[in-house]
Amino acid sequence: MFELQDPQQKIAPEAVKVWRISNTLTHIIVLLIGGALVTAGHIFDWKNWINIILIVLLALDLIMAIWDIFIEPVLTQRYWRYDITSEFIQTRHGIFKINHTVAPMTKVQYVTAKEGPLLRRYHLQTLEIGTMNTSLAIPALSKDEAVTLRAQIAEFAKIKEVDDA
Repeated sequence: MFELQDPQQKIAPEAVKVWRISNTLTHIIVLLIGGALVTAGHIFDWKNWINIILIVLLALDLIMAIWDIFIEPVLTQRYWRYDITSEFIQTRHGIFKINHTVAPMTKVQYVTAKEGPLLRRYHLQTLEIGTMNTSLAIPALSKDEAVTLRAQIAEFAKIKEVDDA
């Protein structure tokens, strides 16, 4: 019987910085909007229960911000694993709920490398692999590693890359 080994490759440590910045920006926007609503509630003399609910929601957002900014990025980077062989693509991630996906290389239809402004600043890319029924993403790989893996997966899956020119 064939036994599949757990994936061992890790994503880039710089991912923690990118996720922290992204989560911080998200929570700042939520807090600004919530603060504006609380202020509007006082100025326009809204019902008292509306202001109480808004303040409770802002407090919950502050608690979630602690998790999202300081704890979750470190744990996500620590437990994210992937492995690519000539036969399979494996991803394993999750903190509380472990998600282990194995996709046969014969089912791969496309592979792309994506980067947003924050990923680009830290020279990282997210590799997206499309199979016949789903897509897999390997986040925050170094740019060189993402390009190498994209070419390797294309070769293994017999996908011909289109020239960028």
